[in-house]
Amino acid sequence: MLTYWQAVILGVLQGLAEFLPISSSGHLQIGQALMGVKSTGPLLDILLHAGTLGAVLIIFWPDFLAMISHPVKDPRMRLLALASVPAVIAALLFDDQINQLFISGKYLWICFMATTALLFAGEWLAGLRRKRADSAVTVKHALAMGIMQAFAIPPGVSRSGSTIIGGLVGGLNREEAAKFSFMMSAVAIVGSLIFSVKDLLGPDAIEFTHWTIPVAGMLAALVTGYVAIRWMLDLIRRKSLRPFGWYTLGIGVLLLIDQLFFLKVFPE
Repeated sequence: MLTYWQAVILGVLQGLAEFLPISSSGHLQIGQALMGVKSTGPLLDILLHAGTLGAVLIIFWPDFLAMISHPVKDPRMRLLALASVPAVIAALLFDDQINQLFISGKYLWICFMATTALLFAGEWLAGLRRKRADSAVTVKHALAMGIMQAFAIPPGVSRSGSTIIGGLVGGLNREEAAKFSFMMSAVAIVGSLIFSVKDLLGPDAIEFTHWTIPVAGMLAALVTGYVAIRWMLDLIRRKSLRPFGWYTLGIGVLLLIDQLFFLKVFPE
């Protein structure tokens, strides 16, 4: 049975890694393996994502309210919908195959290294642009960020890192790229929650010793997600994403070494 502390740790990993460009799905997979948690069940997964969704809604509620109040005048609702299309198509076509390939964790190191390459290459390409970056999201930016989100389906490939880099390379300024990326995550999380609810009645559902255990995980994800968004919005104005690339490289190297010599994290 999952304990309070395990639920809280997973909530912290979800909240921080969902919005930092280091992959929440990859960190959750590692966290579960290190704690010996074979499965958390759909309820905890749903509540962890609900926690991060709550963080997005708390911070960006004026933006979402403006979009809902003025759906014609404010184009962001349409742009968010457009940006979500590539990931939806990719998930419908390849989600089962990706889950089967990466469920064991054996190849997770490849995905973390892919995130590293993405962050370094993206920052380099964005730095080559000589003209002033755009301050508002357009169809071009939404499509670029949406396509990059589709590539972030495998665990270990950062969704926020992919979409932010897509915006930067597409010519969007750093702050707006991060902001739109986090707002895109709300749409992605809502979609994931809708598809996950049916699993609550399935054979993989897990019973908890007390209902407060998954709720504790949700609250941890909410608080740390809020902190992560605020920190990233401030950080990205002043710093590049390369330090996160070094971090994901380190995780990838450690996982590769473990796979080659020890098999402690993800035994075959």
